[in-house]
Amino acid sequence: MIGVDLVSIERITKLKERFGDKALAKFLSPDEMALAKNDATAAGFYAAKEAVSKALGIGISAQCGFMDIKLSKDAKNAPSFTLSAHLIEAYAITDLSLSITHDNGFAIAVAVIEGKRTSKNLCH
Repeated sequence: MIGVDLVSIERITKLKERFGDKALAKFLSPDEMALAKNDATAAGFYAAKEAVSKALGIGISAQCGFMDIKLSKDAKNAPSFTLSAHLIEAYAITDLSLSITHDNGFAIAVAVIEGKRTSKNLCH
């Protein structure tokens, strides 16, 4: 399952100007906010969570909220994510991959999830 999302970095900048860190708290945990040291990274994280939810085929919804997707970075600064237990179980997740980049005012993320998507996954 593959998901992709594109976010304007300016969108995040404007949200922060209007609402401060409360804007980021709508889609990032405190740990994720600490990793997002600038607006480009925050936009990449937003795109990543949207891409992950799209890969699952359900989008950000009652079944998969922003906080069901936990982003992190390894020692080399490569992004990764984990999912809430209910999603791992429902989709029989076996492997996860994530790529995020930003350039020229945009952030894009691509998520690849190996697991099983069935009609049963959508009925919660």
